[in-house]
Amino acid sequence: MAAIALLADELRQRLYRFVAAQPGPVTRDQAAAAVGISRKLAAFHLDKLAAAGLLETAAPDPASRRPGPGRAPKAYQPAAAEVAVSVPQRRYDALGEVLVQAIVADGPASSARHTAHQLARERGQGLGERVRGERRLGRLGPERALTVVGELLGVCGYAPARAPQLQLVLRNCPFRQLSRRAPELICGLNQEFLAGLLAGLQTHRIDAVLQPDPARCCVLVQGPTR
Repeated sequence: MAAIALLADELRQRLYRFVAAQPGPVTRDQAAAAVGISRKLAAFHLDKLAAAGLLETAAPDPASRRPGPGRAPKAYQPAAAEVAVSVPQRRYDALGEVLVQAIVADGPASSARHTAHQLARERGQGLGERVRGERRLGRLGPERALTVVGELLGVCGYAPARAPQLQLVLRNCPFRQLSRRAPELICGLNQEFLAGLLAGLQTHRIDAVLQPDPARCCVLVQGPTR
């Protein structure tokens, strides 16, 4: 519970999201610059997040080390363990497994699977439309669209990271436990949700493409190839 309570603080949320969105460990200087605070304040909050198990310390990128003598800077990355805390204990995962098994047992052409895909797309589109209205987003070109989508997917737990050629790699599947049981179903639902999100944001030339990979989310957010 303490770990989740830490994220109620907006500054800690921003720090955590920044660290989670990076492809490698983040130093205190990098985190401080990203959110516009002092290095000392960033260190305080990053250490709090690490103590709660939300972040873990890691060896920094050698390129981030300043020239001259002294120790290598302390760096942080998201904790590898999934965090799910509730009191009393809730078992939504068990119910999710039952529902997934029921849809899979019904077959690939079942109405239940079709409805699940449709609902996933509608949920994503609703989120995109709401954010577009709240932030008064105008026409989104590929670069700006990937930035906005990355921010949203970071909050949703996908741990997005920019890749070359206008891509967002989603380094985490928020439904990993279920995806191990029914990868085809869960990957399809992820794709529908992300396609709906892109439609709701009214992005142009950005697609949610299935590209299965056991180390990350099966969907790649892809811009136009250059």
